[in-house]
Amino acid sequence: MTFPANLKYTKEHEWIRPEGDYAYVGITDYAQSELGEIVFLDVDTVGETIGQGEVFGSIEAVKTVSDLNMPATGEVLEINEELNDHPELVNNDPYGQGWIIKIAINDPAELDNLLDAEQYQAIL
Repeated sequence: MTFPANLKYTKEHEWIRPEGDYAYVGITDYAQSELGEIVFLDVDTVGETIGQGEVFGSIEAVKTVSDLNMPATGEVLEINEELNDHPELVNNDPYGQGWIIKIAINDPAELDNLLDAEQYQAIL
């Protein structure tokens, strides 16, 4: 399992990769391995501002459905459209092509509330 050092992590197993005023959000390698084969993502929050810790969508695996929680308050700008036809990208490349949403971060200071790679590994 990999835990890239350039990401921040939530205790609920989401990651966020800030890039200036924007950030990409997905689920961790650990989360995708626990869920198993991802078959569907339901995210209909484009244009909405979602608070830190609030649900922005759900992810469905063969065995279960899980909520997706926002790592930092922000407006959902874009959903990874590739996941409509290829949800398995979340399994195969959770930190790359398997990103789920792109957001505009409202308060970058909220990122300080998140875990770094070392802290995230320690809670697993």
